[in-house]
Amino acid sequence: MRIFTRAGVLALTSAAALAGSLLTSAPAQAASSPIAACGGGKYHVIDRQPLGGATVYLLYNGTTNCVVTWRNKPSKKKVFLKAIIRRERQNYVVDSGYFTTYAGPVKLKAKGYCVQWGGDYGKKKYTSKLEHCGK
Repeated sequence: MRIFTRAGVLALTSAAALAGSLLTSAPAQAASSPIAACGGGKYHVIDRQPLGGATVYLLYNGTTNCVVTWRNKPSKKKVFLKAIIRRERQNYVVDSGYFTTYAGPVKLKAKGYCVQWGGDYGKKKYTSKLEHCGK
């Protein structure tokens, strides 16, 4: 009985290790567009702001706003990117760091509210006024 117990534990441990390696070995899939980064579906671009080598996009799907800062020409070299959004009288939702393609998505349910949105590309920055009220 003792040999069976050890063998059973060893088999379960091996199976768990194999399953964990299969789950973590696949690379993350990058989005192919700002709309795809937000989740596709009914998102559409309602505003954009160029930042030289990148563009900050504000998207909306009827209830939720989404911001993505997208590099115009993605490269293997990482650059500082930031995507930000806030609803009036609320804190910002932010995604920032060194990325090859885009920052975000940052999402916020804002139907009936004004939003302030923006992003950074290196040293270039954009932050809107509170706008797109009621969308």
